[in-house]
Amino acid sequence: MAFVTRQFVRSMSSSSTAAASAKKILVKHVTVIGGGLMGAGIAQVAAATGHTVVLVDQTEDILAKSRKGIEESLRKVAKKKFAENPKAGDEFMEKTLSSILTSMDAASVVHSTDLVVEAIVENLRVKSELFKRLDKFAAEHTIFASNTSSLQITSIANATTRQDRFAGLHFFNPVPLMKLVEVIKTPMTSQKTFESLVDFSKTLGKHPVACKLQLLLGPEEPEPCVSGTAWWHMNPEQKTGASLLERTLQVISEMV
Repeated sequence: MAFVTRQFVRSMSSSSTAAASAKKILVKHVTVIGGGLMGAGIAQVAAATGHTVVLVDQTEDILAKSRKGIEESLRKVAKKKFAENPKAGDEFMEKTLSSILTSMDAASVVHSTDLVVEAIVENLRVKSELFKRLDKFAAEHTIFASNTSSLQITSIANATTRQDRFAGLHFFNPVPLMKLVEVIKTPMTSQKTFESLVDFSKTLGKHPVACKLQLLLGPEEPEPCVSGTAWWHMNPEQKTGASLLERTLQVISEMV
């Protein structure tokens, strides 16, 4: 009888573990790699919506410039959002800025993060090497996402051992103002990862869209559909504001 009881408890424990593993990741801690315009914007909106953020780049000068840009952007947001309550605007700015830490060592900060969002130079080798290194230090549950607009997510994910926890999270510029976010699922991306990123995007106040098509804004030719994803490639003359908006709306209409 004791044996049966132990087996039952073991079975219940296994079921509970399976159920827990199927739960979506609640993103609270975010690491943003790249302090440029996009990375700083992503860090800003994440911090402004209650997330703890670590912004990573190569030098103190870059990070100082990023922080200054975030502060200026936040001042504009606060002025508009709290026009009738300047004190609340000051508190909003102070709280948001206090939620953003900076670092020059990505490997030392990803061990405790829920999500890594990469927004660095559009170079496949550089991105792949970055994620390959971080893969060794990040926690098991940590989701990796790339903000790339010109490289295939599958190609970058292949540099890691967590293809099921890798996806595209493509923001539009300027990040604090643009509501659209593409959540790009590769054939290896788990549904749990995909849904976790959709939920995260919503907490930022964004409108996440699941794409059949990834907007590729760079010069590379789209890969044949061996990955199961339909890639759409923009011609150089279609990269200007009005045309990009038209194409974006066209793509949205074709999304799942």
